[in-house]
Amino acid sequence: MAPTTTIPRGVWMLGFVSLFMDVSSELIHSLLPVFMVSSLGATALMVGVVEGVAEATALIVKVFSGTISDWLGKRKGLTVLGYGLGAISKPVFALALTVHWVFFARFMDRIGKGIRGAPRDALIADLAPPEIRGAAYGLRQSLDTVGAFLGPLLAIGLMVLWAGDFRAVFWFAVIPAVLAVLLLILGVHEPSTGRVHSRPASPVDWRVLSEFGGAYWSVVLAGGVFTLARFSEAFLILRAQQLGLGDSFAPLVLVIMNVVYALSAYPSGRLADRMSHTKLLVAGLAVLLVSDLVLAQAQGLAAVLVGVVLWGLHMGMTQGLLATMVAGAAPAHLRGTAFGFFNLVSGVAMLVASVLAGLLWVGLGAATTFYAGAAFSVLALALLILRRA
Repeated sequence: MAPTTTIPRGVWMLGFVSLFMDVSSELIHSLLPVFMVSSLGATALMVGVVEGVAEATALIVKVFSGTISDWLGKRKGLTVLGYGLGAISKPVFALALTVHWVFFARFMDRIGKGIRGAPRDALIADLAPPEIRGAAYGLRQSLDTVGAFLGPLLAIGLMVLWAGDFRAVFWFAVIPAVLAVLLLILGVHEPSTGRVHSRPASPVDWRVLSEFGGAYWSVVLAGGVFTLARFSEAFLILRAQQLGLGDSFAPLVLVIMNVVYALSAYPSGRLADRMSHTKLLVAGLAVLLVSDLVLAQAQGLAAVLVGVVLWGLHMGMTQGLLATMVAGAAPAHLRGTAFGFFNLVSGVAMLVASVLAGLLWVGLGAATTFYAGAAFSVLALALLILRRA
């Protein structure tokens, strides 16, 4: 195989870094909604606020780390800082005595995710040639998602082994987080081609946004509306628990979702190199719409299983695709800013979606939460169809 069609070693290493950190994060995240409700006395609204603020923080911080990485012309240092903050946050979950502690830990963890996200995604674009960029993003996303289902599997095993001791399981999550940081430091080398000669005048120079064309802003709009339709996966866990899944087995929800996500992400990335991005995004949205409707009408765990499988499939079809679309629509020397601003819009949408999901859950019931997700999916589909017209 020609060198230009081989996924570079650095992309593989970044994929394994993501894998280890996701093992750590999802080991905690898969138990966190149940821990907050059953051990700390939180309500579904409080879960929605914590998750919404945490995920929005991660996405919003990316805009600043992305522009700073463009200004520096270097990506790895910020990526190491971000993964390091994620690792430092893990012991706080084990020590948490109130929801406020959990909020602080999630906030710190997601700040770390925000700092590393845009520079890492831009670094992948620096490493991978355009003709295999979809496959490169799909591979990283797939390895990331392998970690996302290994983490909940470990959580189930450790909860059974340690008789439901949430805090002991949270302490175990420190190990893969530290391994991720070490692998990044020792195994990823930033290419000289990633150090651009033209850079913004200051670390945060919003005038560079004028250099982005209509194709980029179209992707930003699509990503924002898409995120409104996709609130936090914490509500999938709460739905399964509501319909009879025991606390110790709550992580099974994320295991199933992420197995499907991992299996579909790389093939979807390969498809993105060969077919219309808009058509693939429309297909992914249609799958999310069906997932929301199934979860809204679920009467038992079998229906929840179907909804979770479809949710994972839509994630695999769309998350790497959106990254590929951003990379392709942005100037090479402003990719960090492009990913950052894209995630700023998505972050605001994630905050709105998760808080709204919590409000609807408490006020009108679980089914209404998922019906609202379906309504936003229809809106996003309409916008994409109008964009093609």
